[in-house]
Amino acid sequence: MWDTIRQADVFISHPVRTFVPSDVRPSEVAWLPATTDWYVLTAPLEEENANICRLDGLNKNMQDWDIKYYLHILRQTCRDQGLPELAYPKRPYITQIARFDPSKGIPDVIKSYAKLREMLKDASAEQSPQIVICGHSSIDDPDGSLIYDQTMSLIQDQFSKYADDIIVVRLGPSDQVLNAIMSMSKVALQLSTREGFEVKVSEALHKGKPVIATKAGGIPLQIEHGKSGFLVPRGDHDAVAKHLYDLFTDAKLYDEMSSYAKHHVSDEVHTVGNALSWLYLASSVAGGKALEPNGRWVNDMAREAAGEPYSDDEPRLPRHLST
Repeated sequence: MWDTIRQADVFISHPVRTFVPSDVRPSEVAWLPATTDWYVLTAPLEEENANICRLDGLNKNMQDWDIKYYLHILRQTCRDQGLPELAYPKRPYITQIARFDPSKGIPDVIKSYAKLREMLKDASAEQSPQIVICGHSSIDDPDGSLIYDQTMSLIQDQFSKYADDIIVVRLGPSDQVLNAIMSMSKVALQLSTREGFEVKVSEALHKGKPVIATKAGGIPLQIEHGKSGFLVPRGDHDAVAKHLYDLFTDAKLYDEMSSYAKHHVSDEVHTVGNALSWLYLASSVAGGKALEPNGRWVNDMAREAAGEPYSDDEPRLPRHLST
């Protein structure tokens, strides 16, 4: 592969140093995070009360009727698979949305949840949260069925007392179901043991969900510890459970963290920032022109070229890199 890659003018990587092979010349490296879509498109633009739509269904705002419908689809899927059902809105719930992959830390999610339930042993059933662990299947995910089966065995063998409140479900290709699950969750988890730049973290923050995640890959760039969520060492179930406990028992902390998360997501991680970066890159090498990023972030170069550099008070991903 390197014989072909070495001919490229620019090597673009997620902002994680270890993702760049040592053979790549530092002058050719540029950093660009993975992005998701929540851009609001208003059409026609000249109409004051124009209909508002979104380019992608995954993150759009949903009306109550739609949320009830898609959560009904979730409950039907659980019944079809012989799984526990979500009790929302009678009870709150936590979620981790991810593929069933060895790197997603699903056993850590379950163990952390069990510790939380032990800490909440005196709470009423209505106050004790459930947890939803879900994701789509993928043709490039050969471990999916194995990890799912191992997860179900872990629950039955070690945490059967909480089995009725742990919903582990494989979903079909419906972005709206995932949207509804994330929209109504109380807290989001992302306890990966290895990770790139996880867009599910950005999506959860954008919905105002505090995120508890591991210090893996590019995740530490996405969460402001103690402000929009919490970062924990991989495998630290006690820390995860403690942060969950605080968020479920301290309403003031939760409200402050939820508001901060919702209003401090950088434009670098959505469609507009991504489009700006690629258009800048295309124009910078068009006609045989040379571009040497020298390890800079594409968004910074694009904004400066447009005469609109980031201001000090504007949300922006930290410029130090994950390792």
